[in-house]
Amino acid sequence: MKFWAFTNKLSWVALLAGAAGKLFYWEEASWLYLGAAVLLAVSQFVIREKGGGFVVRRLVMQQQIAGLALVAAGVMMFTMVRNEWMVAMFIGALLELYTAFRIPQELGKDK
Repeated sequence: MKFWAFTNKLSWVALLAGAAGKLFYWEEASWLYLGAAVLLAVSQFVIREKGGGFVVRRLVMQQQIAGLALVAAGVMMFTMVRNEWMVAMFIGALLELYTAFRIPQELGKDK
C-alpha cells in the first residue's frame, strides 16, 4: 500500500510538470502528462479508503472518475488540434480537489 501512496504523490508532481510543460510548448510534455495520469488513475483504483459508509464510497468513485478524466485529457493532447484537453483536465482537477477535502472530512466524522 505504501508503494501506491508514493506512486500517487509522484504522479501528481509529474502531472503538474507535464501540464506546465505543455503550456510552454515542450514536445515531450504530453507523454509525461499521459504517463502520470495513467499512474494516478491506477493508484486511485488500487488504494481503498478504510471505513466510512455510502458517502465515502461515493466520493472515492468520484475520485476515480476524476482520474479517468485526467487520462482522457492526456489522450486529447494527442488527438485534438487545439487546447480542448484543458476542459477535461479542469473537470478532473475540480473533482480531485473536491474529493481531497471531503474524504478526510467524512472519515473524521466516523471517529
